[in-house]
Amino acid sequence: MKISYNWLKQFIQVDWDAEKTGELLTDLGLEVEGIERFQSVKGGLEGIVVGEVLTCEQHPNADRLKVTTVNIGEQEPVQIVCGAPNVAKGQKVPVATIGTTLYTPEGEAWKIKKGKIRGESSFGMICAEDELGLGKSHEGIMVLSAALTPGKPLAEVFQVENDQVFEIGLTPNRADAMSHFGTARDLKAGLLQKDINLELITPSVSAFHVDNRTQRIDVDVKDYNLAPRYCGVTISGLKVEASPAWLKNRLQAIGITPKNNVVDATNYVLHELGQPLHAFDAAKITGNKIEVKTLPAGTKFTTLDEVERELHEEDLMICDAEKPMCIAGVFGGLSSGVTETTTSIFLESAYFNPVSVRKTAKRHGLNTDASFRFERGIDPNITEYALKRAALLIQEIAGGEITSDVYDTYPKKIEDFQVRLSFDNAKKLIGQDIPKETIKGILMSLGIKINNVTEAGLGLTIPAYRNDVQREADVIEEVLRVYGYNNIKTTEKLNASISNTSRFEDYKVQNIIGNQLASQGFYEMLSNSLTTAKYTALSEQLQHDHSVEMLNPLSNDLSVLRQSMLFSGLEAINHNINRKRNNLKLFEFGKTYHDFNGTRQEFKRLSVFVSGNRDNQRWNTVVKESDFFYLKGIIQTILERLGISGTTISPMQSDLLSEGIILSKKSQQLVEFGLIKKPVLKAFDIAQNVLYAEFNWDNILNIIKANHVSYTEIPKYPEVRRDFALLIDQKVSFEDIDKIATQTEKNLLKDVDLFDVYQGKNLPEGKKSYAVSFTLQDKNKTLTDSQIDKIMKKLQTNFEKQLGAELR
Repeated sequence: MKISYNWLKQFIQVDWDAEKTGELLTDLGLEVEGIERFQSVKGGLEGIVVGEVLTCEQHPNADRLKVTTVNIGEQEPVQIVCGAPNVAKGQKVPVATIGTTLYTPEGEAWKIKKGKIRGESSFGMICAEDELGLGKSHEGIMVLSAALTPGKPLAEVFQVENDQVFEIGLTPNRADAMSHFGTARDLKAGLLQKDINLELITPSVSAFHVDNRTQRIDVDVKDYNLAPRYCGVTISGLKVEASPAWLKNRLQAIGITPKNNVVDATNYVLHELGQPLHAFDAAKITGNKIEVKTLPAGTKFTTLDEVERELHEEDLMICDAEKPMCIAGVFGGLSSGVTETTTSIFLESAYFNPVSVRKTAKRHGLNTDASFRFERGIDPNITEYALKRAALLIQEIAGGEITSDVYDTYPKKIEDFQVRLSFDNAKKLIGQDIPKETIKGILMSLGIKINNVTEAGLGLTIPAYRNDVQREADVIEEVLRVYGYNNIKTTEKLNASISNTSRFEDYKVQNIIGNQLASQGFYEMLSNSLTTAKYTALSEQLQHDHSVEMLNPLSNDLSVLRQSMLFSGLEAINHNINRKRNNLKLFEFGKTYHDFNGTRQEFKRLSVFVSGNRDNQRWNTVVKESDFFYLKGIIQTILERLGISGTTISPMQSDLLSEGIILSKKSQQLVEFGLIKKPVLKAFDIAQNVLYAEFNWDNILNIIKANHVSYTEIPKYPEVRRDFALLIDQKVSFEDIDKIATQTEKNLLKDVDLFDVYQGKNLPEGKKSYAVSFTLQDKNKTLTDSQIDKIMKKLQTNFEKQLGAELR
């Protein structure tokens, strides 16, 4: 939400700088995420002054140029070469002096410098209106009023607006602060805590009166549950045209493009008071009647964006006697909007059911300023006031007369909330005793009425617009945020309970593995469990029917819970690669969610992603690309850290992974990993290889809980290493060699390792060479050569018999 500081000062005349005000707003819970400078004219016309052309002569070396002398309010006039056809002696013109920065229509900056044009010196520039950002014309220089004084800053002539705009990250519960008035109301309460008592200025509507009753439009609300309050009035004889500069500046400062004076007035009041309004062209209302009702499902309706939509039977519509004109609280219709030919309007101000508006907006994929406020709950008691405020503003800038009584239907008033506040509960929840008078002062500054006061607490009436304050805890939170979280002292004594938890608690194991991966250069990520349903089409292993769908999705891209950790990780990788972060090592602990024939289940997962080079390029290292074996090594270190050994390896068939491998133990699948296939990467616009591993965390926790800690004394006797260079078939894997070696010598063989692989020249076709090391050790004595030779001979024989291996 954007809040203009100049606009805010119309409600509360604070004289602080924007940064200090922003700090107070943040302390009040309206977090200011940034402050931007706004100028109604880019550059603020700084360095531009009024000049008077004293002389204007033909340039001696150019037919289309003139040499002028211009009085810019200094002791001596300056010479300026000008190419505009309309420059003439005696004119008052805008002059950009030396050092002034101007901007192209595209926003590119360029600076005025002293120079020579065809041999004649030029000390500035006489400007056209497009060069100043004051218009679009470039047919000639801009000629100013003859009454202006040379040297006067042009910013004063055109009243350039300089503003600072707060970008507030508003939480969804704070519907009351979704306007400049609401923000000012909070600011006043915060200033009171600093002993600064400023008046909260509200726009007066006392001048509102009915001029005549010549254009009455009847209103019929069919369902008061969907439209608890509906107000309207007609304004006739107005003229639709561009808004005045001050109104344009206000809207542009908060990022709204001005349209015309009527629409701009409704937008202005929306952001001023937080009450959405809508103006209908009265001439397009058939039968002089407004009906607020739902229509049959499938009814066609074209909205202002020229999109034809099919209505749902629960969509509340604003209709005339024949046709729908507007989706209530969401978006107007194309056929009933205000145009340049409009001379009379029906102005609507209403309170619509928040749930109904929210569902309708989501169904049609519409998110407007109006729906944003209606679906969070606006103030039902400001409806008529805002209508009168907007009507007076339209009269001021567009003319016209009020030609009907205000129609206001409000059969069942939305009541304020009654809450009882206990001082003891406040102290217990806050952790500090706040004086009772301070609490009462804060509540009154927030518009909360105190009905009765006792030694134990307060009886309170919460205004209806604070629909987020309905419990005692909510009231205490309001007191605390205004009193200031920073003013709550920390205790000198820290109490803690010793918990008797297992070392196999999930969070403890996660921390161990997370720290290990971080020490290996990995970054932990946290992605959204909500994702798009279209990802299930990327794999036959994922079925759309197994998706857990959201009943009220925020968008189509966040409509289901994820079935796999893979896709959210690929989104993160794409995001990083697009920002030149190509060497990636990422991991995430999370859950996947499934619906198996109505039975919903969730599973814990650890996902690991590797892409690009293992390390960043340095002068003293050789860059190595992350490959399958690098990821396999990472997986093995994780399992070893968890005390898991003796896993079995099996290949996997997957349309997501190539070279896929599954690691299991005791028939429980622990990890599946491999290289992500190109079609999957292409779907995420990723051109480089990505390796992926997914740990079944539930199974891992079950395995390690059954493990018992064992230890072995460090042997006193030395170990011995012997090597074989084996010529074997291409299909033979190191796992085959390791398995045979372990079965051959179970007692003395401690380790088998592959330290070199050779394929190619000087080897028979279909063969490869493995250099394998064998580590032998006896814990009770030193091995003799004869014992070692005997073991190695036995290993050689078994390799020859079972694998057809040969010693090189």
